[in-house]
Amino acid sequence: MKKQQGTDGVVVIKKYANRRLYNTESSSYITLEHLAAMTREGREFKVVDAKSDEDITHNVLTQIIMEEESRGQTMLPVNFLRQLIALYGDSMQAMVPDYLEASMDSFRRNQSQFKSAVEGAFAGSPFAEIAKRNMEMFEAAAQAFKPATPAAPAPGAAGKDGEIAALKAELARLRDKVDKLGD
Repeated sequence: MKKQQGTDGVVVIKKYANRRLYNTESSSYITLEHLAAMTREGREFKVVDAKSDEDITHNVLTQIIMEEESRGQTMLPVNFLRQLIALYGDSMQAMVPDYLEASMDSFRRNQSQFKSAVEGAFAGSPFAEIAKRNMEMFEAAAQAFKPATPAAPAPGAAGKDGEIAALKAELARLRDKVDKLGD
């Protein structure tokens, strides 16, 4: 089979009747977990039905969300889901996708601006190293809220365990300082 990539750099994924997904860029079968990882990496892809060539990207992305939600670390509160379902068939339904997309874009921008502000706030001052360590701890905490991607342990995994232990120790030390300030 020849490699297929959209004219705009979008990777074409074919979904067969047996529910298997075929990445035309790498010429290999992949799983929904692979597509989730590609999404997290910012890779653009389009899923098409292998027989009809119909674009089924929306359905597959929804399926990925369903699987992520079923793993126990839910991101979509029940009340939000109920409100979303209630909007189907409502006169406002057409506006919801654009609103949700704009809200997520705003959330990501705010997240990025917060990170830049914290990094730049102490640049060139004696607090720069403390701010850097705090930002590393903030990023580690943010990572804890992201769904885990299945991956083989990196060769330097022992080093990462050491970094995590150091961050935990630093966090405990900072908590002690805060507790002493409160007394």
